[in-house]
Amino acid sequence: MSTSGEPAFEYGPLLQINEEASLAAALNDYLTSRSYLAGFCPSQADQKAFNLLHRPPDPHHVHALRWYRHIAALQLDLLPESSTKGKRVQPPWSPPAGTDVPHLRLYNSLTRAKEPFVPQRGNKVTWYSCGPTVYDASHMGHARSYISFDILRRILKDYFKYDVLYCMNITDIDDKIIKRARQNHLLEQYTEKQPHAAQILQDVLSARGPFQANLALTTDPDKKQMLERLDAAVAAALQPLQAAMEGKAAQEVVQPLAEVLLQNSKDLLSDWLDTQFGSQVTENSIFSILPNYWEGDYHKDMEALNVLPPDVLTRVSEYVPEIVDFVKKVVSNGYGYESNGSVYFNTSKFDGCPHHSYAKLVPEAVGDQKALQEGEGDLSISADRLGEKKSQNDFALWKASKPGEPSWDSPWGKGRPGWHIECSAMAGSILGESMDIHGGGFDLRFPHHDNELAQSEAFFENDHWVRYFLHTGHLTIAGCKMSKSLKNFITIKDALAKNTARQLRLAFLMHSWKDTMDYSSNTMESAVQYEKFMNEFFLTVKDIMRAPTDITGRFEKWETAEVELNNSFYDRKSAVHEALCDNVDTRTAMEEMRVLVGQSNSYIASRKSAKLRPNRMLMESIAAYLTSILKVFGAIEGSEPSGFPVGQSQNVDLESTVMPYLSVLSNFREEVRKIARDKKVMELLQLCDVVRDDTLPELGVRLEDHEGLPTVVKLVDKETLLKEREEKKQMAKLAKMKVPPCEMFCSETDKYSKFDETGFPTHDVEGKELSKGQAKKLRKFFDVQEKLHNDYLQMNQNGN
Repeated sequence: MSTSGEPAFEYGPLLQINEEASLAAALNDYLTSRSYLAGFCPSQADQKAFNLLHRPPDPHHVHALRWYRHIAALQLDLLPESSTKGKRVQPPWSPPAGTDVPHLRLYNSLTRAKEPFVPQRGNKVTWYSCGPTVYDASHMGHARSYISFDILRRILKDYFKYDVLYCMNITDIDDKIIKRARQNHLLEQYTEKQPHAAQILQDVLSARGPFQANLALTTDPDKKQMLERLDAAVAAALQPLQAAMEGKAAQEVVQPLAEVLLQNSKDLLSDWLDTQFGSQVTENSIFSILPNYWEGDYHKDMEALNVLPPDVLTRVSEYVPEIVDFVKKVVSNGYGYESNGSVYFNTSKFDGCPHHSYAKLVPEAVGDQKALQEGEGDLSISADRLGEKKSQNDFALWKASKPGEPSWDSPWGKGRPGWHIECSAMAGSILGESMDIHGGGFDLRFPHHDNELAQSEAFFENDHWVRYFLHTGHLTIAGCKMSKSLKNFITIKDALAKNTARQLRLAFLMHSWKDTMDYSSNTMESAVQYEKFMNEFFLTVKDIMRAPTDITGRFEKWETAEVELNNSFYDRKSAVHEALCDNVDTRTAMEEMRVLVGQSNSYIASRKSAKLRPNRMLMESIAAYLTSILKVFGAIEGSEPSGFPVGQSQNVDLESTVMPYLSVLSNFREEVRKIARDKKVMELLQLCDVVRDDTLPELGVRLEDHEGLPTVVKLVDKETLLKEREEKKQMAKLAKMKVPPCEMFCSETDKYSKFDETGFPTHDVEGKELSKGQAKKLRKFFDVQEKLHNDYLQMNQNGN
C-alpha cells in the first residue's frame, strides 16, 4: 500500500491462486512478516488481491483479515460521495535500536575462560557437587566451597530463574576414614585399659621413633611444621614425667604427668597403634560409626550457615552395587583391567582413543606422582599396590580389601570402591550421561576431577560428561592453606562463635568465588561494617515508612533530587545485573549496592537538612530492591519486604509487634521535650536523655533526635547498642581529655567575662568578681581537667 499508487509489495504468485480459501491462507502467510497498513490508498496489487476475495478471510487468518478490512475501508473513502481525501491512517512504526543485553557467563575450568552459560535442556540445570569426606569437624576451608556454591546455586535459581537440580555426595568410605576409624578404636581400647605411667612412657617412646623418622623425611614445609608442633608438644610432656620417674616420685605425682603425656601424644600414639594392630580390626560397623557422627555434625554446620540442603544427597556406602556395575562397564568397554583383586583404569588406552582425552582440566599435571598418590589414599600406595598397575598414571577403580579394611562382594573378590569412582557412579545414577555443572574445590581438579571425567566418559563413551566445571578458590589463614590433615584449621563452630552466619556469608560475597580468600580479622571486620552500613539504611527507611499518611499522601511529587536518585538507582541495578552476568561477580555487585546506599543516604540527609521528609515510595523501592538481592544471596531470610529481620521467633515478628508502642512512647517523649524546652525545665530534658541513652538501649531500641524533625525509632541488636554506648562514652572522655585546662572555661562567655593568664575565670558574665566559694568550686573542675589532660599527653607520648 502506498500514497503514490505504486505497489507496496510484489505479491507475484499470490495473484495466480484462484481458490479463495487457499488465497486467504497464502496471503496471511505473506503478510505475517510485512507492514501492510501504511498509506492512504490501495496499490494496484492490493486492489487485485482484494477483488479476488468475495468475502472477508476467516478469523484465524489474522493478518489477511486486518488487511482486508483496511482495504475495504479505503474503498469506501474512494467512492464519489466521499471526501476526495482518504481517511488518515497511522504512520509507519519502527522499533527502537535498543542496547546489548548481558547474558550469564561462567568461568569454566575446562577452558580456563568465561563461557556463555547454555544449559543442555532448556531452563533445567543439572548440577553435581563434591561433598565432604566425613571423618572430622567441618572447617572454614569447607565453608569456602559450600557457602560459595550455595550463593551460586541461589543466584542461578532465584535471580536467573533456572530450574536447578542440585546433587551432592557424602564420602563415607575412604582411606582417611578407614585409618581414622581404626586409630580412634585402638586408642579408645588403649585408654580403657588405664595403662600405668611406665607403660605410657614406654609406648610413647616406641611411637616417637618412627614418628621422628617420618618427620626427618618430610619435605612439604606446611606438613613439616605441623609435625614439628606435635613433636614439640610430646617433648614438653615427656621431660617432666621422665624427671619424676627418675627421681622416684610418688605415684600420685607421676600418674597425672603420664596422663598429660598421653593427651599430648594421641596423634603419634594412635598412628603407632594402627601400625601394630590395625589389621586386626575386622568389624565393619567400626568404619560406619565415625562417618555417621561427622555427617550429622556437618549437616548441623550447614544449617547454622544457612546453606540450602541438596535436592539429592548420595552416600558411597549406599551405592556400592551401582559402583560395582559401573566398574564392570568400564572394564567391558576396554578401559579397565583387574590385577590381584583390584581394578585399575588404563589411562594410556583411554588417552589413545581419538574421541577421548585424559586430564582435560590439568593436562600439565599428568605424571605428577605425588598428586596421584594423594589421590589413591594413604592405605593404597604401598610398593605392592603400586606394582599392580600397568602404568604409574593408572588409578584404582576398585581396591582389594586388606586386613583391617571394610569390604564388599564383587566379581573380583572382596574389596571397596576407589575414591574417584564414587562420584562418577553416583552422579551418573542421578544425572545421567551428561550434566550441566560439576563443582568442587580448586585442589580437586587433579587427579580427582580429571579421573572422574575419564572414567565417566569411558563408561558413557562420550566426551561431554560435564559441560561446565566450577572450582572455588582456596581459603587461607594468614596466607596458609587451611587443611584437616595439617591440623591447621578453624572449625565452622569456632567461626560462628566469633561472627554470625550472615557476616560470614557477607565476607564470602565480598570476594570472588573462584579466587583465594584470606580469612582474617580484617576480612571479617569489613563484613561486619558492611552489614552495619546496610542495616542502618534499612532502619532509616523503615522509620520513613512509618510516618503517618493517607493513601494518596504516599505519592509525592518528584523534584530534581528524586529524578537524579532514581536515575542512579536504575544505573546501579543495571551494574548489579552486569556483575552477576559476569561469572556471578558478587564482589562488584556488593560494591554497587554500597554505592546506591551511599547516594540514598546523601539524599535523605539533604532532605532532612531542609526539614523535608524523603520521598517514601522511592526509598521503599530502593530498600525493597536491596533486600531482594540480599535474599537471593542468602544473606536475609524471612518474608520481611525491607531489611534484616529483627527478633523473629516462633512466627512472631518483633518489629511489627512492638513498633506501635515505641512510636507512642517516642511521640510522648517528644512532646515532653518541647514543653521542657519552652518552660526551661532542664531536669525533664535530662530525664528524656536518660530514656534515650540509658534505658531504651538496654531493650534494643535506639532513638535518634533530629532538630525540627520527628524522632527516629530503630530496633537494633542490644549488644550492638551497648557497644555503641560504651564507644560514645570513650570518645566523649577522650574528647574531654584533649582540652587543655586553660581552654575549658574560655568558651563559656555566657557565664564568664574575664580570665587570668591560665584561662581560669575571675569575673562572671555581668562583670562581677567571682566569690571565693565559686572560685573554689571551679578550681576543683580546673584541677581535674589538668590531670585528665596530662594523662592524655602521657598516653600519646607512650603511644609514640
